Amino acid sequence: MDATSQPRQHAVPTTETSHPNDPIPHEPAPANKFDVSPPVPSNSSFRSSHESLAWSDSSDSEAPSTPNTEPMNDQQVDEIVDKLQDLPAPSVEITPKQNKARRASTTLISEDAEGMRKLLGDGETGTKLIEKYCCGGGCCLVQTLPSDTATPDFTPVVLPDNEAFHSLKLKLGPLSLDSDLDQVPQLPQETATFDAAPPSEKKPVTEVLTKPPSFVQPHPPYNVFSAPVHHARELTKPGAEKRTFHFDIDVTDYPDEGGVDFKVGGAIGICPPNPPEMVDDVFDQLGVPKFVRDKPVTLKTQPIRWPTIWGDEKARELMTTRRELLTWCVDLQSTPPTKQLLRLMAEHADALNEKKILLYLTSAQGQAAFCDLRTGSHVTVPQLLHAFPSAKPPLHAFLSVLPQLMPRFYSLSNDPHISSARPGIPGGRRLIEMAVTIHEDPDWQAGKRRTGVGSGYLERIAQKFIEAEQSGIRDPAHVLDLSIPMFRGLMANPLSRQFGGDGPMMLIGAGVGMAPFRGFILNRLKNANCANKIWLVQGVRDSMLDEIYSGELGAHEREIKKVVQSRRAGTARYVQDEVRMQADVVWFVINALDGRVFVCGSSKGMGEGVHQALIDVTMEKGNLNREEAEEFWAKKKEGGQYVAETW
Repeated sequence: MDATSQPRQHAVPTTETSHPNDPIPHEPAPANKFDVSPPVPSNSSFRSSHESLAWSDSSDSEAPSTPNTEPMNDQQVDEIVDKLQDLPAPSVEITPKQNKARRASTTLISEDAEGMRKLLGDGETGTKLIEKYCCGGGCCLVQTLPSDTATPDFTPVVLPDNEAFHSLKLKLGPLSLDSDLDQVPQLPQETATFDAAPPSEKKPVTEVLTKPPSFVQPHPPYNVFSAPVHHARELTKPGAEKRTFHFDIDVTDYPDEGGVDFKVGGAIGICPPNPPEMVDDVFDQLGVPKFVRDKPVTLKTQPIRWPTIWGDEKARELMTTRRELLTWCVDLQSTPPTKQLLRLMAEHADALNEKKILLYLTSAQGQAAFCDLRTGSHVTVPQLLHAFPSAKPPLHAFLSVLPQLMPRFYSLSNDPHISSARPGIPGGRRLIEMAVTIHEDPDWQAGKRRTGVGSGYLERIAQKFIEAEQSGIRDPAHVLDLSIPMFRGLMANPLSRQFGGDGPMMLIGAGVGMAPFRGFILNRLKNANCANKIWLVQGVRDSMLDEIYSGELGAHEREIKKVVQSRRAGTARYVQDEVRMQADVVWFVINALDGRVFVCGSSKGMGEGVHQALIDVTMEKGNLNREEAEEFWAKKKEGGQYVAETW
């Protein structure tokens, strides 16, 4: 790889805690002796942590700029210009060469597949010209519809006039009812059928909405455990861009599963249901009568894994209800639509225009539109049903093509032993703690927003608890009987496996990625030998609104924590900027005996940004080139000294 294609290196600044030209790891000046007694939790709000004297106060950072374009020789430039000038006039405008240096830019060179073919030609040279920038889906070379709409037999497709269809923003081109479509897939196989159930006691709807069926089994042979909610609170303040909630979950009665216990740094699995109103909406759109939605049926499946999560692929006969399956066993909102789903809807669409559009999306001619549909904003199953209201496939066939609703995993935000030893906890009760940030997207219905399956479900649980508490109910957990369907999850993930030892730790987290670090720190503070060996960089948008767990890390929180704000006017920075400014700490920790660097966060691009900052620090401090620096951190990751969990 040549130099022009390498990621741009950001200079490591020289600050009180960053000396780029000093390759010798030095232990930072010791902080004051810490009070290692565990903090007493409080429901009162805390002030945001301020900067410690042990951290650098410098705020210099370089904003990333547009990378330079790769140089081309004169012959290559002439070839490209010749091709561009052969295109229709509206496609591109050739401007005279400027004497001043250009920044990288984009120019519209084609608006359709035919123009792209003219640019690329049929040879190998044209393909190589853009192979680095192509998505690889073949969208620019797919079969297209004839563009002559003036022929007497051209009958244009009338587009459905409803809000849901408009929200899909489909680009259909000159599609007519008589357009020939190629490579339309066969109708998908029905892998599930319903049969009459023997007389049995009907399940209450409330139980169906709160407890998943026993056959879901995310970790067979163990069932999902309904864990009582001991307490819930909101960690963010009103006005925060994203809301974050904290949960205390009672796992006292969690069954023994081979001696595996909950561990600091581990992640539990949550099995969330689809929202009840979304389930009823799908029933309504499919025309399923209300009197059969909760009627017991026998579900018969082909040799497949569904409706279990990770069960064996085998034929099954299960007692259930249609509502139970639609609530717990299929994903209605978080996975892109498939051609199998669209093909099934087309088969059962009564309106000819809707049928043609759906078939077009599954065909070779509609490949580009299908790619746009899958890679654009999230499209939900109810949205598709509202967009094509005449499509009403049978429910059993519909369930056969929908994806399985999978568990969501959330890191524990405290050491389970510390959680259970808190003052005020009834004797013998075992608690685990976790935090969840609510994921939101614009909904297809104007003015509405849609939450994620897992985070939206947990927010509804938290809001019920908080509202009950505010209304004066003294024990909402007992009165409301709130529970969360969960299982032990991942207790051997990298965070939990590599946590331990007495060496120094640098913790770099953004957003809810701070949650597992709270458990790390409180666990470490129990050991006086480890108290002075923790450095935490916490990335937030605005510390006044969304700095989670502020004031809950012990009496000397300010000495171990540096808060970096990305939305604060005048001081906006990211965690990767702070990593470069704390180069001395990074270099000392990663070269120390049993030293570890942990990275955890949910911010988009956060993991890549921090990794690049670590590379920059290593290149400066270790006098290494980029390849050597990458190899350095790869070996640290193999040895368990560098652990990154981002999503």
